Amino acid sequence: MSHGHSHGGGGCQCAAEREEPPEQRGLAYGLYLRIDLERLQCLNESREGSGRGVFKPWEERTDRSKFVESDADEELLFNIPFTGNVKLKGIIIMGEDDDSHPSEMRLYKNIPQMSFDDTDREPDQTFSLNRDLTGELEYATKISRFSNVYHLSIHISKNFGADTTKVFYIGLRGEWTELRRHEVTICNYEASANPADHRVHQVTPQTHFIS
Repeated sequence: MSHGHSHGGGGCQCAAEREEPPEQRGLAYGLYLRIDLERLQCLNESREGSGRGVFKPWEERTDRSKFVESDADEELLFNIPFTGNVKLKGIIIMGEDDDSHPSEMRLYKNIPQMSFDDTDREPDQTFSLNRDLTGELEYATKISRFSNVYHLSIHISKNFGADTTKVFYIGLRGEWTELRRHEVTICNYEASANPADHRVHQVTPQTHFIS
């Protein structure tokens, strides 16, 4: 099955391992807690709802009972809405020790309800992937492009040659900003009119650092 689109180019960065104690690294990959899982979509998954299961705690990344496998061909498309704004700094993607492991990942920001037809457009960043069986390789994003992300789409466009693609874990590292609305009342008093209250919504960002 073909989705009728081409695989465009884009900047590619090599994976680099982070030198952190395991417990600190687990905290760094806490952005999965900021995903609106009820609205997360995985297109072309062979088992409905299985795509959500790959977003899990870093220390559970080696749990192979939860995984997503593509259905009609090798492609997967994750639509990931966040509960606030995210500055995305890095991604880990973990697969199987065979040709079903993803070999290319394309990132798009702030395109809700993205479909395979939308992947014809230029991605915000493209990565050539190495096989990662332990969830240790991080792909660093161009932070200037991913500093204000409320929705992330991850397109797994290729694998190493198998008919289907299998993913066990996707880790997201970065900072999350909560948007809180406060109501402020402004009163105008004029000699020729009755006093009137006007409510104005202001958005005050509160940043939580996950590092």
